[in-house]
Amino acid sequence: MDKPTIENEEKRYNKFQWFVFVVLIPTLFTIAIVWIVLSVAGINVLKVAEEKIPFIAESNKEKEKAQSSVQLEKQIGELEAKIQDREEETSKLEDLIDSRDEAIQRSELEKEQLEKEIEELRIAQDEDKLAFKDIIRTYETMSAKKSAPIITELGDDEAVRILSNIKADTLASIMEQMNPEDAARLTKKLTVNSEQNDSQAE
Repeated sequence: MDKPTIENEEKRYNKFQWFVFVVLIPTLFTIAIVWIVLSVAGINVLKVAEEKIPFIAESNKEKEKAQSSVQLEKQIGELEAKIQDREEETSKLEDLIDSRDEAIQRSELEKEQLEKEIEELRIAQDEDKLAFKDIIRTYETMSAKKSAPIITELGDDEAVRILSNIKADTLASIMEQMNPEDAARLTKKLTVNSEQNDSQAE
């Protein structure tokens, strides 16, 4: 009884040993040599295996898809953030442009208003000049006897202004009709006024 079981076990060990030495070790040795040769030749064995073996290729494709979808979502998020930033910048620029346009419109309105005021002042000044010329003509047509007392009753500045614009012969007649004190005072002021006008003209 003992002999057959020992023989059976030996046969089993012999078959296993034969499988290991004849099949398994040469196969592993061959795979290792092929791997080394292909690696030296520049071929990525793992990559080729991933492409050729179906379940590895599919799992890698799924991983790549998942990674690419995550990357795409990240890029979309970044682009949306950039778009929002650009929209905010555009809105700020539009507000700035609007405020500048309003400032330009205000300054144009102010300019128009100032031009109107200047024109009104020029018209008023022209009217004043015409009115003053009329006053001068009136004094020149009046007799010296009547105009002298009126001029002495005016303030000195107004009297000097009128007398400095009257013709010389009319001025002499009016001065003759004034009392000596008034004539002397106004003559002195006329002289000062004439000197100031001469210095300004220079």
